[in-house]
Amino acid sequence: MKLNRTRLISTALTLLAAWLAAQLCLWLRTPLPWMLGPLVVTALASVLGMPTRSADLLRNAGQWVIGMALGLYFTPQVGTLVMSLWWAVLLGVVWALAQGYVFGSWLHGRHRADLAHLDPRSLRATTYFASAIGGASEMTLLSERAGARTDLVAAAHTLRLLMVVLSVPFAMQWAQAYWGLHVDETLRMVNRTPQWPGLLWLALASGAGALLLLALRRANPWFMGALLASMGVTLMGLQWSAVPQGLSNAAQLAIGVSLGVKFRKDFIHTAPQWMVSVALGTLGMMLSSALFAWVLSQGTDLHVATLSLGTSPGGIAEMAITAKVLQLGVPVVTAFQVSRLVAVLLLVGPLFRLEERRIAAA
Repeated sequence: MKLNRTRLISTALTLLAAWLAAQLCLWLRTPLPWMLGPLVVTALASVLGMPTRSADLLRNAGQWVIGMALGLYFTPQVGTLVMSLWWAVLLGVVWALAQGYVFGSWLHGRHRADLAHLDPRSLRATTYFASAIGGASEMTLLSERAGARTDLVAAAHTLRLLMVVLSVPFAMQWAQAYWGLHVDETLRMVNRTPQWPGLLWLALASGAGALLLLALRRANPWFMGALLASMGVTLMGLQWSAVPQGLSNAAQLAIGVSLGVKFRKDFIHTAPQWMVSVALGTLGMMLSSALFAWVLSQGTDLHVATLSLGTSPGGIAEMAITAKVLQLGVPVVTAFQVSRLVAVLLLVGPLFRLEERRIAAA
């Protein structure tokens, strides 16, 4: 009972600090104040050794709300547009896999000496799964099965996500302020008014989608299930309701906290040279992705900012939230990020085994 009370107090204090950080970011007019403020303050408190805590229930609810909100952008007209871009989405998947492979090869060469205590297969698994642009938990699990050092893999993905989430929204806000980013109006949400009982039907449908993927043991079920269900409803031309802004803000806060608590006191002491390499590699991937987005924009009618978010090496929820808040083409960003996530989860394991067989044959 005392342990549960301690956890409850820690969770409540973490949420209070996150809310105060969001208010500060609102006052400072930073991008994504409801996610970046809680993320930064929770990460700093965690690194300093404070007892921060995130409730799984709130994190899942936050992902459910965000997935439900993002699905509302997929009107029939937008669905047709996204389907016509299948070739660009496919190129985005190939680009992500290629980036991960190149980054992993560079990590392997750079740290072959200081990780010489690992057997060759474990070293390859560590660098390979640390560089794959996928979900941190999924990549860590796959790396564990391959015999990698999971602490290095998890630390690499955590640092990559932090760098992307903290830098990309600021870059987009700066570009929007100084250059003006005018994205096609058809990519904006049609119904922006919360309605009752439409909101209830939307919540039930998206909740059912989340529970279905949870039962099927799919990755990220609360986000993906809610997103797919909400997307399906909207593609059928049904405009039941928008998601209240306050609910969306609370969801972003919960997601920010869930990201921030992944940092622990020993994080900055985890193989400093490894973390420097990951930071350099992440910076290189962000810059090259921006260049790739610009090249891709030359062959489409899409804004380079939209494609930059779609091809950025960040998390799907975080990049989609950025597109939502800054109105930078949520459906296209979501389509690119979802396709990449699915492809990476399906292919990264078989590709690693294929590489192992190639090395063994050589």
